[in-house]
Amino acid sequence: MELRELRYFLAVAQAQSITKAAEYLYISQPSLSKQMQNLEKEVGRPLFTRGSRKITLTETGTLLKKRAEELLALYEKTQAEISAPSDEVAGEVVIGGGESCSVITVARAAREVQDRYPSVRFQFFSGDASDILERLDKGLIDFGIVVDLPDLSEYHSLRLPLADEWGVLMRKDSPLARLDCVTADDLTDQPLLCSMQSLTKGSRLGAWFGERADKLSLRGRYNLLYNASLLVQAGMGYAIGLDKIVNTTGDSELCFRPLRPPVRTHLDVIWKKYAVFSAPAQIFLDCLKKIIAEN
Repeated sequence: MELRELRYFLAVAQAQSITKAAEYLYISQPSLSKQMQNLEKEVGRPLFTRGSRKITLTETGTLLKKRAEELLALYEKTQAEISAPSDEVAGEVVIGGGESCSVITVARAAREVQDRYPSVRFQFFSGDASDILERLDKGLIDFGIVVDLPDLSEYHSLRLPLADEWGVLMRKDSPLARLDCVTADDLTDQPLLCSMQSLTKGSRLGAWFGERADKLSLRGRYNLLYNASLLVQAGMGYAIGLDKIVNTTGDSELCFRPLRPPVRTHLDVIWKKYAVFSAPAQIFLDCLKKIIAEN
């Protein structure tokens, strides 16, 4: 299959209509329909379920959509790197990570690089550890920022200097808001919202809860604390997360209470072993190392 066919396929998947996709792509509807039929023949399975008003993706189509997005992203990243002018430092550095105030160190390095090389751009992707590792392993991002990853042996890593503290985000009118800090006993019977991986086996937060971890009243999971803060604000429960991510000052309806005993965590910037960096990525890494060494 060709990149052009994958682009056409993604347009159809997004529009949920061959007619609308053909208008967007400035090609005829019969031509696009024929190409999608040929793509299905090449794959060997149906990619679409064709309804009266819209078409939806089959399970195979959903998988192809994910892979097509990854392939095109990698192609565009590679094309940008190799087409950059040889007489100037230009291109894009792609960084994926979770939410944390510690990312300010990465932001400082990015700012310094751009001050020296205005043609360098940065793309930041937010996600949990599994998303970051998948994209890093596939070459879709240059660097990942992960929270207390148990095993870093497959990657090179740099530890960011700042530490984050775990706690509970809650409404100011909630019962636990009267406390200065929150214990595991305080949370045992409360409706909780946790990040996707915070209570996984071997995690620091899981160890903090101990035997209570299997008895918690989990009402939902999230991958970005800002989204969880909206659920907390709506009264769905208490969100366990890191401090200084959601603004709880001023007129905010929310407040943050740290855990006791305290649970502090560190972030590591990781990259693939034997990675071949573009010039902008290497300059960024050198700058980040310098900033960390000075702290």
